[in-house]
Amino acid sequence: MSRRILVVEDDAPIRRGIVDALQFAGYDVIEAPDGNEGFRAATRAGYDMILLDLVLPGKQGMEILAEVRLTRPAVPVIILTAKGDEPDRVKGLKLGADDYVVKPFSIKELLARIEAVLRRSGERAPDLKTVRFEGGEVDVARTEARLQDGSVVALSEREIELLRYLAVNQGRVISRDELLRRVWRLDPEQVMTRTVDMNMTRLREKLQDDPEDGKIIRTVRGKGYLFVGKR
Repeated sequence: MSRRILVVEDDAPIRRGIVDALQFAGYDVIEAPDGNEGFRAATRAGYDMILLDLVLPGKQGMEILAEVRLTRPAVPVIILTAKGDEPDRVKGLKLGADDYVVKPFSIKELLARIEAVLRRSGERAPDLKTVRFEGGEVDVARTEARLQDGSVVALSEREIELLRYLAVNQGRVISRDELLRRVWRLDPEQVMTRTVDMNMTRLREKLQDDPEDGKIIRTVRGKGYLFVGKR
């Protein structure tokens, strides 16, 4: 199966040239013309790498990079940057970018860097495509849970995001405030909501997880939730 690359670039001619070259080289491509669409794709779509411009309309490349490193730490990111933006390149690398390519660049150089970064990233833990737990597993791309009794349960996109965030941070207690910020993109200081608890209840019901004896997701009183996963 061919690798899929997300291209977040607001300059249409540059984006078109990159997309055409990647498709010709055999990659699947998702493209985003601005920061807001890029942010949505980066946090929801399935892909193997991001090519990320830093200066974008809407959300900036640094915001997208920071969010990807929190929610999908294994995904490689190559920054597309202007020649004079050295401070941004340094900041991007500190935030976890794998490489950068300076504009204007040759397609041959870009493809070589993509191949090199993908080879290196093969040594990392892969991005979550399946979440395994006591009693079954979740197929992230198909947004469904397959339970050991043979049943298949559909999950919403939000439930998938919630479960994936917990699973990526397995072993760490995640507060409701953090879930509101990272999964719902809401400021907990500006909203009064039981959204997290309501969605957690529905997710547990679908996964057949007893909230009093959480074998998949454990409630840590006064602190938040802990993904236990498969023992």
